[in-house]
Amino acid sequence: MPPSLRPEYMLAAILSSTEDGLLSFSLDGTIQSWSGGAEQLYGYAAAEITGRPVTMLLPIYQVPACEQFLRAAKKGVFACCENTERLRKDGSRIRVALKRAAVRDDSGSVTGIVETARAEGLLVLNPAVDGQLRLLLQQMPVVLWTTDQNLRITSHWGAGFGPSNAKARDLVGRTLYDYLKKCQDPHAAPIAQHAEALRGVSSYFEYRHGNRHFSVHLSPLRAASGEITGCIAAGIDITERKKSEDQIRYQATHDALTGLANYREFMDTLEREVRRAERSDHVFALLLLDLDELKGINDKYGHLVGNRALKRLSEVIKEHSRATDLAARYGGDEFALVLIDADPGMANRIAQRVERAFRDGHERPPLSVSIGISIYPGDGRTAPELLEAADRHLYKRKKAAHA
Repeated sequence: MPPSLRPEYMLAAILSSTEDGLLSFSLDGTIQSWSGGAEQLYGYAAAEITGRPVTMLLPIYQVPACEQFLRAAKKGVFACCENTERLRKDGSRIRVALKRAAVRDDSGSVTGIVETARAEGLLVLNPAVDGQLRLLLQQMPVVLWTTDQNLRITSHWGAGFGPSNAKARDLVGRTLYDYLKKCQDPHAAPIAQHAEALRGVSSYFEYRHGNRHFSVHLSPLRAASGEITGCIAAGIDITERKKSEDQIRYQATHDALTGLANYREFMDTLEREVRRAERSDHVFALLLLDLDELKGINDKYGHLVGNRALKRLSEVIKEHSRATDLAARYGGDEFALVLIDADPGMANRIAQRVERAFRDGHERPPLSVSIGISIYPGDGRTAPELLEAADRHLYKRKKAAHA
């Protein structure tokens, strides 16, 4: 019979022949064997790495998980396959597909792990290319990031946060839950979109982080085999664009002189409040206010003083209304106030305060205002009915004041 091959010779032959990165390590994490494929993959010669801790091959954020893996491996329980990242000798990262098997003694107890790694694509090619790529990514006016399947941040690039904000080293290794401390709800943005990406669904959405607005494109991160290994995303800072949009929207819905809502915004709000009142069966009030003798003020003092009179009325209205109410200038000398969830008593009290503010005021010329009130649903169930009722009451009071 031919002589049998000794196990150590067989292991040496396997280590020298495989192109994959084959290595073994003990349960304390010490590397015990190292193949030629591992040398090509990781950049370490066997003499450099044998006897060293396997954590030398891990990004820092993976070290706690490795320690947990080694504890579980002693019981024979560990993941046999995994797609993850590893570090090369030059500090660059590679994505690898790992396969693991237990090394057992004669009694069947686990004494070590054999790990085979196959590269799925170098994240960086060599130190020179790495430097160029880092410089490029660091200056891109976007935020780029990747996560693993546990939503742990595995890379972070770009200048989208600005020079004084988050750096890659501060984020890598943290989960999105750690970073977004105010967003712990898995169903809220942007956690929900990342969860969808892990299921293969790409998304595009806007997200506000602090005082910055971002337009985010999020997709599944796939290995060469097509397997989803995490998420990849790019965010563009659109804060200035949002400011411009908000300014344009404000100008389109507000009166330039007084800063109050304009006619269009007033009518939209009144219609909306009517629909809300129909659904919830609640009461609200509408006040129409007319500045008395504006034409006489313009004729006697000039239009600058007349404009100042209009602004004085708008300031008084804002002072005596709540943040939830809507104050509007919907005509030349005509103003309106939608009082949300207000009964007749509240509406009358606010009208009296506005009238008193002008009676007790010392600014010249003296002003007076006529006010009409309508209440939903007693005075009407539609916007036109409420406007007509308030207008009728207004001119009734104006006529009585001049009688």
